Amino acid sequence: MSTTEEILANTAVNEDDDDPPLLSSRALEALREFLSEQSSARDEEKEEEVKLVSEDWRLSQFWYDRETAETICEEIRVLWESTGSSVACVACPTLYAYLKRNAPNISVQLLEYDKRFEQYGSNFTFYDYNQPEDLPLALKHAFQIVVVDPPYLSKECLEKVAQTISFLAQPQKSYLLLLTGEVQRERAAELLDLHPCGFRPQHSNKLGNEFRLFTNYDPAERLVRAMISAQETTPGHSASTSAFTAD
Repeated sequence: MSTTEEILANTAVNEDDDDPPLLSSRALEALREFLSEQSSARDEEKEEEVKLVSEDWRLSQFWYDRETAETICEEIRVLWESTGSSVACVACPTLYAYLKRNAPNISVQLLEYDKRFEQYGSNFTFYDYNQPEDLPLALKHAFQIVVVDPPYLSKECLEKVAQTISFLAQPQKSYLLLLTGEVQRERAAELLDLHPCGFRPQHSNKLGNEFRLFTNYDPAERLVRAMISAQETTPGHSASTSAFTAD
């Protein structure tokens, strides 16, 4: 018997067996409370994943899965606590959306080609990697935390994105996070002095290319702890470190 049926069975009032059952005021209140709790639980379940516009493969768009997005968001939050800096998300709207939900007090700027994200208002800046420095002067050297996911795995794309990173990042001390294919390992080191930290980003739609997170600093064990935490709050998932590898 369901909980709703139990409420009705235990608290129904019958003044005449031939009449339909009536609910007492206590039963009505219990039923309202139960339905309210069920509605809240459904709303919380819906909020587990951030909803984005559909991927446009013509723009080489592939959204991260929830565990990847939340793991990197937690790393960004830790960096922000030590710097207080605004965050630049270049061509990674998934991270922008999760940051705005999980850490709304962090100032984040999304640089993105897809104008569907103009819905984010002043937090959106149109960005075309073919014009790597065609950006508002207010963004020049304005960020100590820059996160980038180049749309393509070509040498030309990474070279131009490297120019954008140099434009955005504060010259003295900045934390750079580059999410791209393993095939870019040597170029990332040569152009930006970035190296794989062991974390392997995953996408909602599984991709054939192996992706890595390249950084200019050592995140130590933080990413492992953040990934396990994200897995523990994902329905149907058990904690695992399979997204990590030794380098």
